Amino acid sequence: MTQDLNPHNIRDDEFQAILNLARDNLKGSLHGFMKAAWHLVEGDNEFIDGWHLHAICEHLEACQRGDIRNLIINMPPRHCKSTLCSVFFPLWTWINDPSTKWLCSSYSHGLAVRDSVKTRRVMQTPWFKLRFPECGIAPDQNQKARFELTGGGVRVATTVLGAATGEGGDFIQVDDPHKVLDSQSEKARDAVIDWWDQTMSTRGNDPKTARRIVIGQRVHFGDLCGHLEDLGGYEKLTLPAEYDGSKNKTKIGWRDPRKKDGELLWPNRFSRNDIDILKKSLGTFASSAQLQQRPVPQDGGMVQDSWIQYVDELPDSFDRVIQSWDTAFKAGPGSFVCGQVWGAKDNRYYLIDQERGRWGFTQTIAAIERLSRKYAQCTEILIEDAANGPAIIDTLRRSLNGIIPVRPEGSKVARFSAVSPLFEAGQVVLCKRAAYLDDYLTELLQFPLGRNDDQVDATSQALRRISQYNAAEHLFPRKRMLRLVSTNRS
Repeated sequence: MTQDLNPHNIRDDEFQAILNLARDNLKGSLHGFMKAAWHLVEGDNEFIDGWHLHAICEHLEACQRGDIRNLIINMPPRHCKSTLCSVFFPLWTWINDPSTKWLCSSYSHGLAVRDSVKTRRVMQTPWFKLRFPECGIAPDQNQKARFELTGGGVRVATTVLGAATGEGGDFIQVDDPHKVLDSQSEKARDAVIDWWDQTMSTRGNDPKTARRIVIGQRVHFGDLCGHLEDLGGYEKLTLPAEYDGSKNKTKIGWRDPRKKDGELLWPNRFSRNDIDILKKSLGTFASSAQLQQRPVPQDGGMVQDSWIQYVDELPDSFDRVIQSWDTAFKAGPGSFVCGQVWGAKDNRYYLIDQERGRWGFTQTIAAIERLSRKYAQCTEILIEDAANGPAIIDTLRRSLNGIIPVRPEGSKVARFSAVSPLFEAGQVVLCKRAAYLDDYLTELLQFPLGRNDDQVDATSQALRRISQYNAAEHLFPRKRMLRLVSTNRS
């Protein structure tokens, strides 16, 4: 036994007994291991404990035992997420089982390699080698992005959208799957989701025991975490920067210990002033997603629930009634087709009815004709002149009056911004008993961060048109009047 490893000259058998006790304690607690080895990763940076670190450790330990197979951890940035989950946790699984194989990924190759290098450096320290000699690195398989243990374990670092073909893992983990700057692009989000569904998540060595862990801040309602929530089968640990009253509970019996709204997640590290500065810097939408793990602000997105007026029964008559249709490119699992009937009365605008579905051309035609028969008093049928709208318009003009093509101008957000003051002014009214109300409100209050926007597009189109005239000024659109005159003459 060298002087460096046994500076107090303790007898070898006593020293080994102390060492074995330390090993057992470190192997039994991920939090204890992180705290003991903190200096090997963070140097002189002080270890600042927090209850959320214990919560994360409990859930990761449950993954290691196999009690949780699929786990989502949503938490704010800079709250020790990567250091704990992508550095200390793989190390801890190895000291319990040196044959464990890891596939680790991030949106950035640099970040994935960074955490791999940190892990490898800990393993090369005398502190780690003394306590866990069975976790040595194989000298002929020791690269930054891929290294093997002498006990059979492996760590592979890859990037989101990168290839993992040929590699398998007992743990499949992605830490920050989305680049924040790309998160508002549906194409970019879908690419990440497809990569996880079709490539990364399928790389488990044993489908019965493989663990999948997705870690990161929320960036959009339709991000990977939102997608996996919809699929089901994932346990979710949600840790908002400020307590919002949500009763978050997981299958292992954990609950958020905070009681008062606004209580901070890690007050010893991020003070109230620190969080307020972050919120101001990020803005309402981004802070709600990235700090609170709620991709839509609690009071709604561009529309707040408190702005919307409700009635038990719709008026018997209206000054003006129109239809508004948002069409799709094709039938199937993609975008919805949405048709709405709106009525104006006394300078208020009522959503009278709505039909919605993933329809193709023929089904869309049938739905418009059906709604037109049901509401014969409609003076205008607005159809978005995009996607398959032009073909629908050409077909319906042979049988229906008042077909008006509407060419979208500007972005979806810009178009809705033009009518959002009507909501704020309390001029938009919904029926409490409408069958579609829950779906409509969900999309409306999440816009522009929600998965779908067809109902909002139909609403923008309708409100922009119906609010242009008051009842005294508006009789019939000129095209409809000419069509009616022509029809009567024939």
